[in-house]
Amino acid sequence: YQDIVELDERVLADGVVEQPLDEAKARAALEDLKGKGYKAVAIVFMHAYKYPEHEAIVARLARELGFEQVSVSHEVSPLIKYVGRGDTTVIDAYLSPVLRRYVAQVSSELDVARTGARVMFMMSSGGLTAADMFQGKDAILSGPAGGVVGLAKTGEAAGFDRVIGFDMGGTSTDVAHFDGEYERAFETEVAGVRVRAPMMLIHTVAAGGGSILHFDGERFRVGPDSAGANPGPACYRNGGPLAVTDANVMLGKLLPEFFPALFGPNQDERLDVETVRDRFAAMAVEIGDGRSPEDVADGFIRIAVANMVEAIKKISVQRGYDVTRYALSCFGGAGGQHACLVADQLGMKSILVHPMSGLLSAYGMGLADIRATRQKALGVPLDDEAPAALGALGVELEVECLGELEAQGIPRDAIRTHLRAHI
Repeated sequence: YQDIVELDERVLADGVVEQPLDEAKARAALEDLKGKGYKAVAIVFMHAYKYPEHEAIVARLARELGFEQVSVSHEVSPLIKYVGRGDTTVIDAYLSPVLRRYVAQVSSELDVARTGARVMFMMSSGGLTAADMFQGKDAILSGPAGGVVGLAKTGEAAGFDRVIGFDMGGTSTDVAHFDGEYERAFETEVAGVRVRAPMMLIHTVAAGGGSILHFDGERFRVGPDSAGANPGPACYRNGGPLAVTDANVMLGKLLPEFFPALFGPNQDERLDVETVRDRFAAMAVEIGDGRSPEDVADGFIRIAVANMVEAIKKISVQRGYDVTRYALSCFGGAGGQHACLVADQLGMKSILVHPMSGLLSAYGMGLADIRATRQKALGVPLDDEAPAALGALGVELEVECLGELEAQGIPRDAIRTHLRAHI
């Protein structure tokens, strides 16, 4: 965000209006922001999760004045706790316009108006939604969420009901746990910002094929920085640094003759094995303890594997699941190079590599259900009356969800609803 405007208003926690909202001042403040060229605004007031009247007034004014994106906390995240609700509303105001441009671009490329194709987007919660209903706060982990649906569905099809997902790409490795039920987190921190939207529970570590190898005079380190797609690892012929992929080239695990010839300035050469050998030889000399270049490469691979094993332990062993009873579903561009080493370290006996493993996150999106979710805070004593209050709130939220799904053309009898209370 760039600018903060405070309005004098206050509704107390019990709904008493201590300071009414001055509409004229609110309109003037919004007109001033519009004059400065702002197009997106996030509106967050204290206790508005329960008493949203003031927020609704300001939102109406902002929409009348023609702001392109108006994110209001009681619509985005109607939950108690001011800071998390505020952060989530800001994220939504920040990302939604970017997504809307992207959705419009995809729709025009697919010529949706003429072909009538259905464009759907994946949400962080693992459900699909219509393009025009896709919101910023639901987009943050949407790619990895597709992977979780993919690993769950392909695991079930292969006869494994307990699966650990191991998705190793260029920059990072995402791991997830599935034993028949998707696990979701409802408050996560992404890049230091609290996001309160249902997300698949995915743990990420900075160990990917492009993670840079460091020797600092004392010890070996892998990542967290990445060579990225450009320049990429040293073997890509773009003058990149030594990365995990290079260690696999050095050890003969990546065979250039089976790799497409896409490298070098004209993108027509094979992987550069000579440079990799020279660089590891130079590093072995620098380390100077008699280790061969191959030993050095192997050492870095072991460290990368240890990082990934720790990530898997965090979502399994540390939460009481016996990881040896699970299959390791290996996917992502670099997963196959490390899956056996990771499984060995964890004592896992089965590895599942699906034919679509290079594209499993995308494949998973095609297998996902269309979903709608709503959350709302409810402050009542946990006594005999509580179930009725929960039920009433559940019906209110269910109506909104059913409306959203029916608008996407799903018949009522095809919809299943789940009501969960987080106490």
